[in-house]
Parts: sequence; structure tokens; C-alpha cells
Amino acid sequence: MSSLLERVRGHSRASSGSREFLEATKRDALNLLEKELDKLLSTAPDNEKEKIRKEFDGFAALFGRFLEETGPSVDWDKIEKLPNDAVRDYSTLETPTADTIHNMLNKLVVVKLNGGLGTSMGCHGPKSVIAVRNELTFLDLTVQQIEHLNKTYKVNVPLILMNSFNTDEDTQKVIRKYKNLQVEIHTFNQSCYPRINRDTLMPITKKIDIHNDLESWYPPGHGDFYQSFKNSGLLRKFIQEGREYCFISNIDNLGATVDLNILNMVLNPKDKVQHEFVMEVTDKTRADVKGGTLIQYENKLRLLEIAQVPKEHVDDFKSVKTFKFFNTNNLWAKLDAIERVLAQGSLSLEIIINNKSLNNGLNVIQLETAVGAAMKSFEAGIGINVPRSRFLPVKKTQDLLLVMSNLYSLKNGSLVMSPQRMFPTTPLVKLGDNHFAKVKDFLGRFATIPDLIELDHLTVSGDVTFGRGVSLKGTVIIIANHGERIDIPSGANLENKIVSGNMRILDH
Repeated sequence: MSSLLERVRGHSRASSGSREFLEATKRDALNLLEKELDKLLSTAPDNEKEKIRKEFDGFAALFGRFLEETGPSVDWDKIEKLPNDAVRDYSTLETPTADTIHNMLNKLVVVKLNGGLGTSMGCHGPKSVIAVRNELTFLDLTVQQIEHLNKTYKVNVPLILMNSFNTDEDTQKVIRKYKNLQVEIHTFNQSCYPRINRDTLMPITKKIDIHNDLESWYPPGHGDFYQSFKNSGLLRKFIQEGREYCFISNIDNLGATVDLNILNMVLNPKDKVQHEFVMEVTDKTRADVKGGTLIQYENKLRLLEIAQVPKEHVDDFKSVKTFKFFNTNNLWAKLDAIERVLAQGSLSLEIIINNKSLNNGLNVIQLETAVGAAMKSFEAGIGINVPRSRFLPVKKTQDLLLVMSNLYSLKNGSLVMSPQRMFPTTPLVKLGDNHFAKVKDFLGRFATIPDLIELDHLTVSGDVTFGRGVSLKGTVIIIANHGERIDIPSGANLENKIVSGNMRILDH
């Protein structure tokens, strides 16, 4: 028996005569969902009904599109070669003159996507409050960067945080400590959508009580930014203030600082072409094969995510030769253009179907969208191939090891790579999940963070600890077999070494 999901999305093997049946099933599924949403809305507190109704309208529209779309959202054979002017090299951008910077910055707002939790690194609460360097959190570093800009250029660049229902309460508590700093901070919440039972395609909850029933709700990805930003009233406010562009990035990308050369390009274009949307891309390495990439499709630049790629083409997608760039999720978008595409209803973001299993074994689906997928809805979208230093995300503790190490120094909230490092790329680090995945466990395994200036590649697996003042160079592989433990002694200098189960040290 095929599931309702397969039937309504047209994946059943029935004859073409069943098309009317499928259409009817889709209409029924949408009607039933809308009835369920109405019932849910009736359980909401009166003062929140209007806000929740707007969100549910957005959800119903997303669900309707999900039912209509069958098969992959991209026809692989229609992907065209990127035109020569589709991606500009960062080195070709002009640096603005000092007298123009003040006016340019007054036209900018900085948006950080702050909806994620630190659960993958074993932390409670928002990811942005994890300490990453000198006891400073992602949020501290971001605020320092913006305050430094504001003081240096005597401007008022506001910082906007897009929170989710998971992170909002904790973030509000944290930002109180910045109230005496020279940064105007605004927050708004992205939508909160009901998780859907995979078999019945109905919400798994019967009432709105989000904080006591977190498993039944989800934030629908950062593609929700545009509508939620408008709903918050902030989009209109900033346009009325004369602001023109927003710079959007993930709060955990420590390389995503305000770049004056890119800002200059969008505000003062030499070719008189107004780029309404700019995506920062960087060269793909073997570590980035799953990252979204830029393609030319139906005469428009657009973002292609691995989730949209037909299974038989996944290897092509991962090829560094075919797709040279990947999306850093550092984006620049024109504010009045955001307002326009929302008013026209022309913002159509590809749906990412995220299948999850809850703790009670229930299979649910989350319908999500990505913020970069909006590119094709804007005029004169362009990619900029930026240096790798603008992409420094901290997704796992192995990324944390790099940013805590002597590879970087901290300057006004920005991480700057040490001039002593010979190569501009960061080392490839893999730490075993069982012993290093959680921040607390990870920190307990290093007496001090090792010297990584000359490191190319580090793999650590098993029960391994590091003493003080350890230096790692070249390729270092340390593997403690099950039931064994390896303690790297203080002062050890490992260069191109393999350290295995019984503490033998071999040349690599």
C-alpha cells in the first residue's frame, strides 16, 4: 500500500488515468490541513492569533506547493554553463575612498541568522552563546565587530538577529548586556510551523502550546527570513530610514564580517547595473563537496542544493571540476527589492523536505527553504568569488579547535589568520565523534590548544588526550583502538606522524 505522501506527490505507479484521483487527493489533503490549522488557531491566545494566522497562511502556501511539485526541482539536462560575468573575482573589486565609507555604511543593515541551537555540539540554548575564543561567544564577537565599525566611521549600522522560538528567550536575556555599547540591536522571530505526520500529512499536535510541546514545532529554515522580516515591520522601517542593503550571514560563520569592497560594488556599481542580490561564493575543496553551488538555469543564476540533485547526479554535483564554487551563505540583498518581490508574490524558494524521526518513533516531515534560493527572484543577481577567509563556520568541535588555536588572532571581534601560516587555507581536521563531539568533552581533552601553524591534516579517533604545549605539523593521525587510551605528552612535537593503539609513533 503506497503511503498518502507518495500518492499525493504523484510517486505512485498507477496509470495516467489516475491523474484525476491524484488531483482530488491533493485537494483533499490541502483542505484537511487547512481545517486542522483552523482548529489549531482556535487554541491560540487571543493576543497572538493574528501573528499565528499570518504564519499559518505561509505554511499552508508552502504545503500547497509541496503537494503540487513532483520529482526533482531541477532538470539536470537544463543546467547551463555559468556565463563569464556570473561570478566576479573579489580581487577585481575597488576599495572605496575614505570619504565615501561613512555614507555607504549608513545605507546598510547587518542581519545574523540566529535560529540554531548548539545541540549538535552538546550545548543547551542558542548556538550563538557558545564561547569560541577568549571566553567570547559568537554573539559577543559579532557585536564587537559592529561596534568597531560604528565607532571607526561614526555611523550607526544596526544589527538584526533573526531568532527562532528555540533561541529567542535566551537571546533576549543575553543582549541586555550590550545595552551600553554603540550598537543598535533589533530582533525578530522567524515563523514557527507544525511538524507533519509523514503518513497522514496532518499536524502531529492538536493545540498551540509551543514551549511545553517543542517536538511538535519547527522553524522552517532561513529562507523564511524575507517574509518574517517584512512581518516584523523592520523591513519597512529601514527602507524609510534610507537604508538600501542588508548583509545576511550565519551567526556561526566567523569570517562573515562587513566587507567595504562588496558594499561599494552594490551601492556604486561601475557598470551602472544595480545588483539586487549578491551571493558570496568561494572555491570548493574536498571538504565542501556537499555545499550548495551556483548554476545558470532558464537564463537565471540560481542556487542548487544537494537535496535538489537527482540521486544519479550526486557524484557530478560533488565534482570540484564541474562545480568550482560553493555558497558561503554570505548574501547581500536590496531592501526595496525584497519588498517588491514579496508584494508581487514572485519569491518562490525550492522546498527542502527534511525527514525526521521523533524520540517516540513517529516519522515526521519538515518543509524548509534556504535564504540563498531567493537569488533567481531578483534582478541582476551575481556571485562574488571571495577569499576562503570569509567562510569560517563553526559547525563541530573540530572547527572550534581551529578558531581557538594560534592560527588566528582576534582583532576588534574579527579573527585574522596568523601571518606565520604559509598557506591561506585552514588545516583539514577530523575529530572522532565518540570522544570529541561535545564541547565539554572536547575541552577536557586538551590541557592547552596545540600549535597548529604548520598543520595540514589532523585525524584523531578514540580516547586521546593532549598535554600542554603540543605542536602538530604536516599530517598527523592519532588512533586509539577500542579500550585503549593515548595521552600525547606535554611539549610533544608531532610532524608527519601516525600514533596508533599502543602509543607507537610512526613516520607518516
